[in-house]
Amino acid sequence: MNSISMPDAVALPVVNAGQLLRQYTPESAFFFSSPTRTLLAQGVHDVILEPNGADGDDRLADRVTRLLAAQGRHGYGLPIVVGAVPFNSTSPAHLIVPRTIQSAGPLNPAAEALRREPPAIQELRMFPEPRDYVRGVELAVDLMRSEALRKVVLARMLEMKLREPVDLRLVLQRLSQQNRSGYTFAANLSDPAPGVYGPERSAPLSRQRTLIGASPELLLSRSGLRVIANPLAGSAVRSPDPEEDRRRAVALLASEKDRHEHAIVVEAVAAALRPFCRRLSVPEEPSLTQTATLWHLSTRVTGELRDLSISSMKLATALHPTPAVCGYPTGSARAAIGAIEPFDRGFFTGLVGWCDASGDGEWAVAIRCADIAGRSLRLYAGAGIVIGSDGERELAETSAKLGTMLNALGLDQAPELS
Repeated sequence: MNSISMPDAVALPVVNAGQLLRQYTPESAFFFSSPTRTLLAQGVHDVILEPNGADGDDRLADRVTRLLAAQGRHGYGLPIVVGAVPFNSTSPAHLIVPRTIQSAGPLNPAAEALRREPPAIQELRMFPEPRDYVRGVELAVDLMRSEALRKVVLARMLEMKLREPVDLRLVLQRLSQQNRSGYTFAANLSDPAPGVYGPERSAPLSRQRTLIGASPELLLSRSGLRVIANPLAGSAVRSPDPEEDRRRAVALLASEKDRHEHAIVVEAVAAALRPFCRRLSVPEEPSLTQTATLWHLSTRVTGELRDLSISSMKLATALHPTPAVCGYPTGSARAAIGAIEPFDRGFFTGLVGWCDASGDGEWAVAIRCADIAGRSLRLYAGAGIVIGSDGERELAETSAKLGTMLNALGLDQAPELS
């Protein structure tokens, strides 16, 4: 385990990944667990609250590079930026340089029994309603028949108010137990309180708000010159019956519609990475990966960068948004989303992760997540729409995806999801 401390920070003891999970509190700046490492950040030393700009704009990546270089010149070890970037390119990111960062190996949470009392729901609303979501899918398919639109991702939002505030630590522990092979995260999105940012003062946080989830999808990781992207597209709801579950997995792998949807995403990811890489390896066939609720088609793209000046932040913002969360072509898909979806996605289908001053980092796609503030929650799920998509099937897929967060909240299901 490594610990980097900014000025005035107390020296932190060496701990393992499980201890980092237990040390997480709602006031923590950031928690991130991947198949390679676990990070826990505390406090705010500096902050970036600005949009990424138009798709392909390097503004945010350049701002991160300059900030980390400045921190390094002040002798703060190897600084790191952690946080989240929203789906909408004109909305501000929430990236911070924490006052302390602890890292450990992969998390392997103990299979301990966690309390399971379901929370009392006072209010529940869906945007759009199930029947309207189905109509939206039909409208998107009609657009594809008449316009140069190959794919669009349409999302749903479940808005809830509970009787008591959400126990974020318990939710994070459940997510870690239920989703052991993905990317579990809790990013504190609370507004920085007014104050001075810089080497002499920390920036306290106010108005508690947290993006929390367990994403199965790696957008981009960089370690030295090695880069990995693992797009997922094409899904099937899992079955509790083992035989039926296997049948659904085999059917997904053979599905012409799902393989077409997946190929659109892989082609776009490879095209975005190719200018930065001297070598790029793209498997010809997808493989299967699974979560507790869904099967996914998966392709692991690997490459070697041209030089070390290309940071993980730069690569991540060059890829974002992929057709896995937006559609293709990007501009047409964004326009369709704006016309059909009746809500702002916020950080859903954005990015969550980290980048250090060497340029290394990991960025997961912010899916299977919720935006939580006290007793108020917004849960999100989306599905990729292509020619041949069926509205009822896509509705069922989004309901299954909402199950990740509903289970973590202690709810086996919410009423009338489909």
